[in-house]
Amino acid sequence: MPRLSLTLNGRPVSDEVDASTLLVDWLRDAQRLTGTHIGCDTSQCGACTVHVDGVAVKSCAMLAVQAEGRAVTTIEGLAQGGTLHPVQDAFIACHGLQCGFCTPGMVMSAACLLQSNPRPSDAQIAEALEGNLCRCTGYVNIVAAVRTAADAMAAGGSK
Repeated sequence: MPRLSLTLNGRPVSDEVDASTLLVDWLRDAQRLTGTHIGCDTSQCGACTVHVDGVAVKSCAMLAVQAEGRAVTTIEGLAQGGTLHPVQDAFIACHGLQCGFCTPGMVMSAACLLQSNPRPSDAQIAEALEGNLCRCTGYVNIVAAVRTAADAMAAGGSK
């Protein structure tokens, strides 16, 4: 079995992993990071979105071995020192979730967007989140949450 060494949520991790194991399965099963959800297994829903080297990726479409030597951040690693990321705070404040199943992927995609574009338009927010499906909210509060997070980060709550 190949050896996998990477940085996971800011800490070095090394593990033996079958070459065919998906990143989402390794995160959930071997690392017990169950905030990364499995929704569709076809990379359509975005519930499995994580950051790999700062880029939002669907972990159901990536082999764990492809993360070798890279930095992976899951929803569990987004908060720092017990303080929620501004996107997490905004999703709560703006009621950007209902059932919560899509929320980790939405938050990870939104956080990545705001790293590269701190002041996105509503159209840019919609475009950045188009790979994340929500069956409950209708997206209005999700877009409002991303706007609120952008405002908070611009005011000094940046991560």
